[in-house]
Amino acid sequence: MRFFIRKRRQTPTIIIVALIDVLIVLLIFLMVTTTFKQQPALKLALPESTQAQKTGAHEAPPLVVTVDAQGRVRLGADALPVTIERLRSELVSRAEKDPKLQLAISADQAAPFGVIVKVMDAAKAAGIRAVNAFTREPGKS
Repeated sequence: MRFFIRKRRQTPTIIIVALIDVLIVLLIFLMVTTTFKQQPALKLALPESTQAQKTGAHEAPPLVVTVDAQGRVRLGADALPVTIERLRSELVSRAEKDPKLQLAISADQAAPFGVIVKVMDAAKAAGIRAVNAFTREPGKS
C-alpha cells in the first residue's frame, strides 16, 4: 500500500490594500459626482409671472418672509415662524439698523391673500420701501 502525503493547500489570501484603494476611488467618485444642492425647508408653489426680474449678484440679499398655503408666516433664511405682530416689530428693528433693507415675500400660490396684505402692511409700517415677491417663469415647476 502506498500512502500519499498530500501537501496542505494554502488558504487563499485577500490583499486588503488593493480593496481599500478601490473603495477610496469609489468614495471619491461618488463625492465628486454628487451634487450638494440645498433643498428649501418649505415646498411652495410660486405664482407665475412673465415680467419677473432676476436679481443680480451685486445686490444685497433681501430679507425673506415666507407665507405657506395655510397662511403661516416665517421670517428670514432660517424660516422662523412668527406672528404678524412679531413680524411688524422685527421689521421695525431691522429697518432701523439698515435703512436700505429690502423685503421679499415668498408666498405659496394658495396662500390667503389677507395674510400677504398684512405682511405688506407690516413692511410699510416699518418704513421698508422695496417690497418684492418671488415668482416663477411660466412653464417651469
